[in-house]
Amino acid sequence: MNLIVAVDENWGIGINGNLLARIPADLAQFKEKTLGKIVVMGRKTLESFPNVKPLPNRTNIVITNNKDYAVEGVTFVYSFEEALEEISKYPTDDVFIIGGGTIYEQFEPLCNRAYISKIKHAFEVDTYFPNLDEKKEWKVVNIEEEKESNGYVFGVYKYEK
Repeated sequence: MNLIVAVDENWGIGINGNLLARIPADLAQFKEKTLGKIVVMGRKTLESFPNVKPLPNRTNIVITNNKDYAVEGVTFVYSFEEALEEISKYPTDDVFIIGGGTIYEQFEPLCNRAYISKIKHAFEVDTYFPNLDEKKEWKVVNIEEEKESNGYVFGVYKYEK
């Protein structure tokens, strides 16, 4: 499985349920990597999307405790274990964990690859991603050339276990 996330200089990923910033070039690379794949997220991540609509041209799996929650085009699961069962129906290389913070923490030990967009900026945040640079099992295997988009500089780091 894969992790995909944008982090700031302190591995922060969001505040008040929102992304750190809108960075079109980063959103484009996210779309390129996840199109036609399976994306796994928590309910709050789904609710952060425009009009609370699932990501198009992807299988959207959402983890929530609320069994009455319904959004068309989404597969809902109600526990981490149920999510693992649902994910097992797909090739592991096609599964992308896309947030939020608790979901990343739960799935990080099970993932073998991570695409981390490191933004050269420190934001005010309330949610963090595990710092893979501090985990000996994770190694950087590729760094894409830095880009500037919407006033922010970022580079995409590919990590593998």
